[in-house]
Amino acid sequence: MRTFDSWTTWDDARAALTGRLPGPDLDRLAAAYAFAAERHAGQTRPAGEPYTRHLLEVAEILATALDVTDTDLIAAALLHDVVEDTPATLADVAERFGPRVAALVADVTKPPPAPGEDGATVRLRYLEHLGGLPPDTLRLKLADRYSNVQRLHTHPRPEKQRTYYAETRRHLVPLATVDPRLAALFAEWERVYAHLAADPA
Repeated sequence: MRTFDSWTTWDDARAALTGRLPGPDLDRLAAAYAFAAERHAGQTRPAGEPYTRHLLEVAEILATALDVTDTDLIAAALLHDVVEDTPATLADVAERFGPRVAALVADVTKPPPAPGEDGATVRLRYLEHLGGLPPDTLRLKLADRYSNVQRLHTHPRPEKQRTYYAETRRHLVPLATVDPRLAALFAEWERVYAHLAADPA
């Protein structure tokens, strides 16, 4: 199964993108990464790695698996969690990186609960909304999810592994038809982690 973890620092990403993107675009992406790294400072992923590794993985998936050279889309990959997981606002993103990047981030940000709405309902509403995203935004979200699940076995809670596998199969895998390369990645992932579909012993 293909995994994406070779961009562990911005220097790695910049080296990989040099020659594919012009210098000013690389500088803009460097600014997006710096903004995200500052806002996510001190945050870690469930397996303990710095949160910035996830942001770089999403950008790596777009750039290397999907051949994306759209700077707005790669910037949104680096910034996709700043509104949901830090004090940054969409207005902050729009002011620094433009309205399209902010719109991409907005589309993949889980909304706040409506009055009387519990967390599970919010999550389901968010997942159901993904099917209506335009193709570029959907590629961003699927790259985000693939980063989250490509090493699902490292999650410290087995029950979370199972529920996340089931949720991904139900809500995300069907959307991967937006791009045959994503469809192939998720098909192999689904096969590798198929044991999570079984009831625990």
